[in-house]
Amino acid sequence: MNPPGSPHPRRPTRLDRVFAELPPLYFVTFNTHRRAHLLARKPIHATFVEFCRRAEGLNIAVGRYVLMPDHIHLFVALPEVGNVTLGGWVKSLKAVLGKTLLTLNVDKPHWQEGFFDHLLRSAESESQKWDYIRMNPVRAGLCRAPEDWPYQGEITRL
Repeated sequence: MNPPGSPHPRRPTRLDRVFAELPPLYFVTFNTHRRAHLLARKPIHATFVEFCRRAEGLNIAVGRYVLMPDHIHLFVALPEVGNVTLGGWVKSLKAVLGKTLLTLNVDKPHWQEGFFDHLLRSAESESQKWDYIRMNPVRAGLCRAPEDWPYQGEITRL
């Protein structure tokens, strides 16, 4: 635990060295309500990409992502200073995607409560997560090769 008054009171001291130059990188997953197949469609994908590109103005960087029919996986780096929290950002993303779902006549509720996040500590960890999630559409029988899935990509190279 860092001493009182530290800029990161809950972060172990060793992690201050890890994040001295880079903002924390998170692997995030969130699901639709009751795993309904709502997300794998062009308007949702377009809204997602636009939201993530606008986030760059807040120094939020979204890297690789995969939109599955019932959940989203993404990598995101948040600035350490400012008012943006991971929970607040995910809540905003869900709200914006929810508005698009409403325009598509998809009634609420849209989202399972909460989300899963994992703090990545190395490029190797990110690579392992990406190798796993990029194969999700293939394992689900939605395409033959991961590059064939139209609802995936990379907003910012992290």
